[in-house]
Amino acid sequence: MAERVALIDYGAGNLHSVHNALKAAGAPDIAVSADPDIVRNADRIVLPGVGAFAACMGGLAAIPGMIDALEARVLGDRVPFLGICVGMQLLATQGVEHGVHAGLGWIPGEVRLIDAAPGIKVPHMGWNDVVPEAGAPLIVHGEAYFLHSYHFVAADEAHVAARTDHGGPVTAAVALDNIIGVQFHPEKSQAYGLDLLRRFLDWSWP
Repeated sequence: MAERVALIDYGAGNLHSVHNALKAAGAPDIAVSADPDIVRNADRIVLPGVGAFAACMGGLAAIPGMIDALEARVLGDRVPFLGICVGMQLLATQGVEHGVHAGLGWIPGEVRLIDAAPGIKVPHMGWNDVVPEAGAPLIVHGEAYFLHSYHFVAADEAHVAARTDHGGPVTAAVALDNIIGVQFHPEKSQAYGLDLLRRFLDWSWP
C-alpha cells in the first residue's frame, strides 16, 4: 500500500500549490485534510503556512484534536514531518509578532522580526541561497524562493539545518530528529524545491 501524506488544511496554507508540488515530486496518496484521524494514520505529514504567526497557530488550535493528533504521530510515532514557511515557524516555542504567542514548542526557539542591516528591505522576498549546515538532513546547497518578515531564532544552534543571508544570517531551515522545517517555499522553488520534496518523500528516520 502506498504511503499517505497528510497535508494539513487549517485555513492558513497555499494548499493547492503544495499539493501539486508533492504530486509532481512523486507522492502517490495525498490527503488534504483537517481531520485529526487522517493525521493519526498518515505516514508523512506536511504543515504549510502563510500569514501571521498568531493567526496560523490559532487556526491550527481551533481544529478539535488536531494538535493532539500531530503530537501523537510526530512526537510519539516519529513519522517524518515537514513544516513550510509559517508552518516551520510554528515549531518554535513562541512568536513575537503583534505580541507574544505560544507555538508548538517542538524545537526550542523564538520567531522574531528579521533584524536586517540598514538599507536591506524587509520582508525578505525572492530567490536567495540556501546554505546547509554539516550533517543537516535533506537540505542541499542551492537557491530557493523566500517570502517572510519574521524568522526562526533557534535556542540551540544544533537545530539550525541551513541559513541564508539577508542583511545578516537568517535561518533557512531547522531540524530535530524526524522533524524538519524550511522557511522558503519548496512549491515556488522550481527544481530545487521539487528535489527537496522528493528527498522528504524518501526520508526515513532514524
